[in-house]
Amino acid sequence: MLLKLYKTILTIMYPLALNRYIEKRKKNGKEDLARFNERLGKASLPRPKGKLIWMHGASVGESVSMLPLISKLLEIYPDLHIMVTTGTVTSAEVMAKRLPDRAFHQYIPLEHPLHAARFIRHWKPDLVLWFESEFWPAMLSTIKKRNTPLILVNGRISNKSFRRWQQFEFAIKQILDCFTLCLGQSDEDTRRLSVLGAKKTASLGNLKYAGLPLPVDQTKKEIMQKQFANRPVWLVSSTHDDEESKIGRFLKDLQKKVPNLLTVIAPRHPHRGVEIKEKLIKDYGLNVSLRSANENIDETTDVYVADTIGELGIWYELIPVVFIGGSLIPHGGQNFMEPSRYRDAVVVGPYMHNFTDAMNRARAANGIIQVNDVLELIDMVEKLLNTPDFLEAKRSLAYEWATSEAKVLDGIVETVQKYLK
Repeated sequence: MLLKLYKTILTIMYPLALNRYIEKRKKNGKEDLARFNERLGKASLPRPKGKLIWMHGASVGESVSMLPLISKLLEIYPDLHIMVTTGTVTSAEVMAKRLPDRAFHQYIPLEHPLHAARFIRHWKPDLVLWFESEFWPAMLSTIKKRNTPLILVNGRISNKSFRRWQQFEFAIKQILDCFTLCLGQSDEDTRRLSVLGAKKTASLGNLKYAGLPLPVDQTKKEIMQKQFANRPVWLVSSTHDDEESKIGRFLKDLQKKVPNLLTVIAPRHPHRGVEIKEKLIKDYGLNVSLRSANENIDETTDVYVADTIGELGIWYELIPVVFIGGSLIPHGGQNFMEPSRYRDAVVVGPYMHNFTDAMNRARAANGIIQVNDVLELIDMVEKLLNTPDFLEAKRSLAYEWATSEAKVLDGIVETVQKYLK
């Protein structure tokens, strides 16, 4: 009854408030105008013959976490095809570069009963894998109506979400009832899913632990390696607004302790590159080069802003010390497992609540360095770059932890196979 009411309200609101919201997103460049029909559930490709698995993730992080699972399933089933859906332009660009043969990308339809029905009617998936915690009731109920197996993979229920859903227990119970099986990222996520009403749950671990190596253009890597010119260098990765300023304020002090230091900043949202450059120049007098503007690094460059998409693998391969952003502000952190797999010493700030389980496991293995504030971060970077034995030890511990966690993939593959008839 509640889902029917929800769908009715959506149908009424669409031509009014929702339509204005969509037009605003288009105007702000948040929708792919060339492929916008996909957002209405209108396919831009024919359905491939044979078995089709549909995997959905909200954005870049979720879609990248699918890649090892996609590769493994395609290897096991030579005639299988996999469709990946996401909702952001950036994630579509990343998937276009990284999806293997027999896997393809479509945009998830905007939440509306007609769009969902049109989408499912065309694609007729044999199995749906829904990643993490973006729940769209109209789409989920449409999948259930077709009796298609629907598995929540890497299910995550944060403290905030858990408290909020407990206030709407009847609603979340109906949503979770759409899932055939819910796989939590951690034991705690699995427990919360069960408390909120999931009928069948299991805890197999976090699929992000099994991530594939990021793509690396070897030609670009060699060019950058020459530009680094054997300078000491550290990477500030996946930063959010204000984190660059927090760090930039102390870079000249750090340069005095680590002579000839180069700082590479790869912001979480590359479109902020120009803004970051201008702020670092204006506020701190730093010499900044911008990758998107094809500006090179020379001996006077203090900061190199790598404001591009799909090149993090280059920086993780070249740079031995990595700070992960989203953790100096209460955002909750970004993926710190990726640089660990590249045998980098990884440092994070105090706010890592998006990765509580992973952080607990990494700390237990001494595979992560956590600091309380930017001053501790600067001190730690100095120590790592000026103490080769300490740096080598931290790099080894991070790599050993990351590789030991990769076994989660086998458990998820085995579970998925049970539902792929």
